[in-house]
Order: sequence, then C-alpha cells, then structure tokens
Amino acid sequence: MRGDFFNPHPQVLAGIRRRRNGGSRVAQATRQVKLTREGYERLQKTLDQEMARLAEATRILQEQMETNSDTEDTGLEDAKREKMNIEARIEELEDTLARATVIEDHEHDGRVELGAIVNLANETTKKDMKVQVVSAAEATVTGGSLPRVSEDSPVGKELMGRKKGESFVVNLDNGKQMKYKVKSIDY
Repeated sequence: MRGDFFNPHPQVLAGIRRRRNGGSRVAQATRQVKLTREGYERLQKTLDQEMARLAEATRILQEQMETNSDTEDTGLEDAKREKMNIEARIEELEDTLARATVIEDHEHDGRVELGAIVNLANETTKKDMKVQVVSAAEATVTGGSLPRVSEDSPVGKELMGRKKGESFVVNLDNGKQMKYKVKSIDY
C-alpha cells in the first residue's frame, strides 16, 4: 500500500507513455495549439520546473509516510493532494506541448494574427498599451517581456484580423465597454 504513493500518478504515466509513443489518439484528434517560439520555450521550462516540483513532492510525501503512523494526518493528506495537483499540471503541459505548432511564418498582410505585437490606444482611458496576441494555452504561462492577450479573451477576439488604424469596442463582463484603436502591428 505504501509503495503506491511513490509511483507517479496514472495520468503522469499516461503522459510519459504518450511522449514515448509519439502522442495519443486523443491528443492527435484534438485541435492543434499555436504557440510563439518564446511561448513554446516558456511552456517547456514550466514543464521542467513542474517535474522538479514533482520529485520534491514525492520526496516530501515519502518522508511524511515514514515519520507518521497516523495515516489520517493532515500533513500527509496535503502532501498527497499537492503531488496529485502537480501531476495533473504536468499532464496538461505535456498535452499542450504535444499538440503545439510553433508559429514561424506570418502571412498577415498587415492584419493581427497570433504572435503579433500590437500597440493599442485605449480610447476610453486615453492610455496606450503594448500586448502580444497568443493562444489561450500560452496566455496562462507566466514570464515573458510583454503582457499577453489570449485570442479567446474579449479583447483578443475583437483584435484578431484588425489592421493598423482600425478601432473596435469590447464589451466587458461587468457591462462596461472599452474602445481601442490599433496603432501598430509588429511580428
């Protein structure tokens, strides 16, 4: 029974098997995730960090089990839960990386697409901001030099396909509206 807690979670094992076998039917059947080169590298770095965290969480869990005779101990339960959360995050990252396509070529003809760095004028607040438009998977990863806007966010949806000089309105969840103007687009 004790040995079960030291083995990787079944989801992590499935992810490792997918990598060895070149992906799974499920991963191949789902849609591709488009990432910038920087975003792909950040996801890979995050995966490496999570693998290190998993090794540490496994070590801590093992220590907890060896020193505690009371299996109902909250520290032990917390260690198990933490390990399972890390394993789930690893599976998510592996799945995203397995489905990733790195954006290299841009046929944008002056329009905003994934990977674009856009200078926006917020006409409501009279402030400018520079953002990079990325996929939802890439927007959730921390790090990077620019704020990222997911193509699935309200601003991202309205921004995709826009040209320099175009204005657009975004309806926010709180019922307010923001008006933006595309000042420049870079790749």
